[in-house]
Amino acid sequence: MILFIYGTLLDRRTFRVRSGGATIERGRRSASLPGWCRVCLRGTRYPTLRRGRCLTAGEVTRVPAQAARHLAAYEGPSYHLRRVSVRAGTHRLPAWTWIAPGGTKRLWIKERSSHDQL
Repeated sequence: MILFIYGTLLDRRTFRVRSGGATIERGRRSASLPGWCRVCLRGTRYPTLRRGRCLTAGEVTRVPAQAARHLAAYEGPSYHLRRVSVRAGTHRLPAWTWIAPGGTKRLWIKERSSHDQL
């Protein structure tokens, strides 16, 4: 599965721990998702995506099925995989990303907290 990540999973240590130890450094590259804004998920400190006039920066990576299952458990039942089309360099690329309904209009900015220390 090609996965577009845009929030807490951008942190390499968080990704490794939450994916069950997947090492993806070689296949990971910058990408962006046009037409979607990275916003705060209502009532949480986590991000989600909401349609809008934005360009969300992130990364794409290929993840094996077992790692995808671990990541789905981390994302929880609020987030659902959705197929999107991302820009990676000069190419368009189909990918999957997790989106939870309930995004606010407030843009999400990563803040370092004690919860980020795994």
